[in-house]
Amino acid sequence: MRTKEETLLVHTDRHLLSGREYRGTSRIDGPLVYMRNTHPVGYGELVEITAPDGSHRSGQVLDTSDEAVVVQVFEGTDGLNLPDTGMRFMGEPLTLPVSEQMLGRVMNGLGKSRDGSTIPQGATERDVNGEPINPTAREYPKDFIQTGISVIDGMTTLIQGQKVPIFSGNGLDHNKLAAQIARQAKVRGSGADFCIVFAAMGIKYDVARYFIDSFEETGVLDNVALFLSLADDPSIERTITPKTALTLAEHLAFDKGKQVLVIMTDMTNYCESLREIGTMRGEIPSRKGYPGYLYSNLAELYERSGKITGRSGSITQLPILTMPNDDISHPVPDLTGYITEGQIVFDRTMQARGIYPPINCLPSLSRLMKDGIGEGMTRADHPHLANQLFASYSHVKEVQNLASVIGEEELTALDQQYLEFGNFFEHKFVNQSFTEDRSIEQTLDIGWEALSKLPSEELQRLTDEEIAEHYGK
Repeated sequence: MRTKEETLLVHTDRHLLSGREYRGTSRIDGPLVYMRNTHPVGYGELVEITAPDGSHRSGQVLDTSDEAVVVQVFEGTDGLNLPDTGMRFMGEPLTLPVSEQMLGRVMNGLGKSRDGSTIPQGATERDVNGEPINPTAREYPKDFIQTGISVIDGMTTLIQGQKVPIFSGNGLDHNKLAAQIARQAKVRGSGADFCIVFAAMGIKYDVARYFIDSFEETGVLDNVALFLSLADDPSIERTITPKTALTLAEHLAFDKGKQVLVIMTDMTNYCESLREIGTMRGEIPSRKGYPGYLYSNLAELYERSGKITGRSGSITQLPILTMPNDDISHPVPDLTGYITEGQIVFDRTMQARGIYPPINCLPSLSRLMKDGIGEGMTRADHPHLANQLFASYSHVKEVQNLASVIGEEELTALDQQYLEFGNFFEHKFVNQSFTEDRSIEQTLDIGWEALSKLPSEELQRLTDEEIAEHYGK
């Protein structure tokens, strides 16, 4: 272990060396720049790159050794050449100036302004890699977040401090759902200060415009901080976008006591950028060409959610990812499912039938739902009602499969009632308009209305008291 004098000497050396500029790179490969014969630099260290025209760009040390240092340039390497490109290693990690005034702002993936405003005064510099949370200091998530969307609130309830991804596909309505959740999400009855941090990676300009316009029109933009990394921005910027968004979220939650919902879309674009960098570095690929450290990399992001004992704020994550070819076993959704506490799964056939949001509740789940619903949190009948809806809708799928073989006219009277229940459940409970914000009481009442299509003796997961109070009313 270093003495105080040795530690001070190291910091002094780093400060002096941060003023040294190296000129002349050995190799430029895509967004990566290789520099030889430097002083010892640290992994993740911030780098200032000087282009031949005198302009400055920012980068981060991706790999370091005695022979060479590999730097990823966030703004891209266009215009750089080998002899005239300079580098200055700053001796510190990449930081983001964070402030409560960043709510209502639109920024790029590095946290720099896209809306023409300046950096807020009094901003605090924070390491974008976050600060590790002692596991024993974590508080168990248990408080309900109301999204106003029945299939989520009723069947896969979102809990403060939880991380629940949305598994979608290309062309499905995940962007529309993300905008609706950002507009409607709230913590009921606690008087909590609620806000949204929205990070978008690799999206097209029209999608970015859609999010901005949607938030402006509904008046929630002042309570949302947007980090937008567009499709025509350097792909390397996508690898830092979720880190900058979560850095602001940590400041708002743990320093300012806010309840923060972080929505990140599209995590598949983020993983594609990691694969691109790994290929350029010549790394040995894992499944489908993704780097072997994809799991740990995603875990570093997802585990930055939660609640800390003694702090009033919380971070809840809702990452959205598009499954290539709608394949839920693809490495990105597969690894995400291992890290997170459930998933919300989109169904292409439901969208084709005009159902919004097209969420299939059978493969969807929220592992922390049981701890945030029931008496004193949502309503006393919620746990049993959700279980009964799951069981009944599951039987609907069995009846539909049987009808496809023998024909609907050959089904029993009870099977016909299940088909009627399934039709009502999909078109009245799951389906709702983009502008409809349902309370949890409205959601549960519609669930009971759906169950009224079935005989009461079929409701085995509900108590006699619950049936007497709610059934058929």
